[in-house]
Amino acid sequence: MNVKLSQKGWVVIPAVLRKKYGLRTGASLQVVDYGGVLALVPAFKDPVKEGAGILKGVGSLTQMTVEEHRRELERGK
Repeated sequence: MNVKLSQKGWVVIPAVLRKKYGLRTGASLQVVDYGGVLALVPAFKDPVKEGAGILKGVGSLTQMTVEEHRRELERGK
């Protein structure tokens, strides 16, 4: 989907995408530069609260890291 940048630097997000992502008037977005690719990312009101539990059920990340490190050491032998 192509959009144009206005003289003031404004970009209109097409209605279909605003609806798909639940973007309403006044929504906060972050502009992120991924090495030459710009992305609009909805800003969380409270990132810590929003991210709480996101990895629930994955298991121990510490244990997974230790196991991966052990496998890397074994491959290096």
